[in-house]
Amino acid sequence: MRPSPDHRADEPGWGPLARYIIAATLARTSDGGAVVAIVLMVTAGGGSGWLAGVLGACITAPHLLGPFVARSLDTARDGRTVIASASLAHGTALAAAVLLYPHIHPAVTAALLVVSGLFGPLLTGGISSRLPAIAGHGQRRQRRAQGWDVATYGISGTVGPTLVAALAAWASPATAALTLAAGCFIAAAVIRFLPRTPAPGKAADVPRPIRTLTGILASGPLRRTLYLTVTVAFSVAALPIAAVAGTPALGVSASAAGLLTAAYGLGNLAGSAGVMIRPPHTEADRLTTRLAATIAAALLLITLAPSFPLAIAAYAAAGIANAYFFAATLAARSEYAPDNARGQIFVWVGALKITAGSAGTAAAGALISACLLLPLLLGTALTLTATLLSFAERHHHPDLSPPGPSRAQTKSGHSTRAPGPKSRTST
Repeated sequence: MRPSPDHRADEPGWGPLARYIIAATLARTSDGGAVVAIVLMVTAGGGSGWLAGVLGACITAPHLLGPFVARSLDTARDGRTVIASASLAHGTALAAAVLLYPHIHPAVTAALLVVSGLFGPLLTGGISSRLPAIAGHGQRRQRRAQGWDVATYGISGTVGPTLVAALAAWASPATAALTLAAGCFIAAAVIRFLPRTPAPGKAADVPRPIRTLTGILASGPLRRTLYLTVTVAFSVAALPIAAVAGTPALGVSASAAGLLTAAYGLGNLAGSAGVMIRPPHTEADRLTTRLAATIAAALLLITLAPSFPLAIAAYAAAGIANAYFFAATLAARSEYAPDNARGQIFVWVGALKITAGSAGTAAAGALISACLLLPLLLGTALTLTATLLSFAERHHHPDLSPPGPSRAQTKSGHSTRAPGPKSRTST
């Protein structure tokens, strides 16, 4: 039996998702590689390490302010315009900071980098908030697309710094930074070819940033997604530092730490491919809890690894687990966020995740001098505690998590919650 014309029209096909992948990868490569480019530019020009660190922080620190500019995602008539404009602004401010750096006071460069960094969250969580309307109907389609989304983060996090290092060695750090800015301009053009995703209601119905955060904390599934995301981000941030500090105990040189971090990165890409090939069917709230427990187990395996080959395997396992966990958190944000705050919720969780990752890196650096295993043991304990809290909370308040599949698709292109209390529609 042939599908009806309406059914065929509802299916977005591969084209929109392919354009999404291209745009997200380009934009996130620029966001991920900018810090490396700025640090290399300052040090190559004879600047101090202190100045390089401060200017690098000017790009990353504003991510915490992202939720306060993300409301436009939920109020705009066309969400593509907001994200494309953010990509253009990010690239323009980055290019201006690089071109003007040799000729002006560093404070002006810092201000331009703050402007660039302020738009970064719209290129990470902001773009992800558009994915549910692009992916198509059904849980399988949605979660496969989320696997692709995880892959764009993994690719950009690897390609961005690598591209910067290669271009800096071949030409100059400034050339590398300008290449990243050009990637933002291309991403903005591709974003305009994504399917249109209009605001679901009036601007007056869209909550303010603080009210959105309180709404996250009041929702059982979103609250659990938030604190599990933050805890896991804090914990896995210790892995690069632990890799460098732990190599002597494994009988290899410190340079071999690159193999450990590469194993983690390849594991992350393998995990995202696994989500694409065989998307998990478990309800998202429960899935995030189970995968957080898996990450705690992987961190413990890294701590206990008696040899370098086993450490490589443990790092790869941690990367795979984290990819599945990240995809599950994207699913949770998509499936439990109300229509009128979807963009803000994606950005809120993403901003707090980045902040937690920075805190985890700093904590690992401070603790590793006292004991090589302390950062990983702390991360394992925190992740396991958050997992147990999530399990206990859902056990004592089962009504906060909808039963069965969390969303069912309708022919109109909208999705709705499964039958249960306080059902909401979503695009």
